[in-house]
Amino acid sequence: MLRMLLLVMLLQELGTRAAPRDSAWVKRHEAFVVEAKKGGAELLLLGDSITDAWRGQKALWDERFAPLKAANFGMSGDCTQHLLWRLRNGLLDGPRPKAVMLLIGTNNLGWGQQSVESAAAGVEALVDELRGKTRILLLGVFPRGEKPDDPFRARIQDLNGRLAKLKHVSYLDLGPLFLSPDGTLSKELMPDFLHLSEKGYRVWADAVKQPLDDLLR
Repeated sequence: MLRMLLLVMLLQELGTRAAPRDSAWVKRHEAFVVEAKKGGAELLLLGDSITDAWRGQKALWDERFAPLKAANFGMSGDCTQHLLWRLRNGLLDGPRPKAVMLLIGTNNLGWGQQSVESAAAGVEALVDELRGKTRILLLGVFPRGEKPDDPFRARIQDLNGRLAKLKHVSYLDLGPLFLSPDGTLSKELMPDFLHLSEKGYRVWADAVKQPLDDLLR
């Protein structure tokens, strides 16, 4: 009952039609669907701009993810409801991958202006959609905002605490890896205190190597 109430809350906050976003977004989604239906990917990366930007890290991608037969279906600007729409509209129609790595939710708290409860319900809906179809490595939402007292920090901590309790996933919080000893975000790893640098992506790749190897066995 509580879960259903949270999902209703999510829909109320987002409005009755959360997706698609716009025509360019639909066109890009359709290209992903074509790729998905071809098959061949054993690992899917799902998320927003932070995942999408792996496309700008070709050397590291070729080193770490290409050998895993990975495909990147991250899309800049996505909230949980947008990814849910994509999953329900062709993204899973092809041969199913062995695993997905899911990182999403920061836009729900940011430009989406949703509550923590709503964002958590959105991630749970994604897990429900993927459950039984593939194995899931769920990443905690990365910290954002330079200082420890940035309002986003407490909200993300609350959200990640809820995500850590979800069943049917392998949960991993990489957040502490991006923080300096004093709790500030490293500008070397996150130049704008949200998106990753090349060094930040290497930290991510190093941290998920073993968990992904385990899921892909």
